[in-house]
Amino acid sequence: MLELAAHILDIAENSVRAGASLVEINIVEDEKENLFSIEIIDNGCGMTQEEIKKVFDPFYTTKKVRRVGLGVPLLSDAAQRAGGNLELHSVKGKGTTLKVTFELNHIDRQPLGDITGTFIILIAGNCDTDFLYRHRHNDRIFKLDTRDIRKEIEDIPLNHPEILKYIRQLMEDG
Repeated sequence: MLELAAHILDIAENSVRAGASLVEINIVEDEKENLFSIEIIDNGCGMTQEEIKKVFDPFYTTKKVRRVGLGVPLLSDAAQRAGGNLELHSVKGKGTTLKVTFELNHIDRQPLGDITGTFIILIAGNCDTDFLYRHRHNDRIFKLDTRDIRKEIEDIPLNHPEILKYIRQLMEDG
């Protein structure tokens, strides 16, 4: 994976597969602290401590389609190469929190990439799941919560083309 947005998509899709009804994606870019962080929090089925250990093994996966699970190991490697680390906390039956940090100005830090496109893919493919996206860049904060959008659109599905177009515009403006 060449961009962090692809990692975010992979981890968020894991959250959806784990039964999450809400996935929070928090991104922080702090130039003063030379910090870039991504935090993904879900209320899915969670994992045992044994399962958490296995997640870091590239040859472990719960997916039936392929026999390797490279998402977390690749993201962890990307963080370490850019002066950061990855932490994973989970409680069975409660959910999971993944936080990955990087040195913001590290030459080996992957670019964020198309986070708007990633968010649109997540919503379009998982319209029964809510997503909360927060992005802080120094002192500026952007927030998008699909629960708020649902209240406004009532019975129109989130993956309706006009709603996706609206969300895309919100994110691009934000």
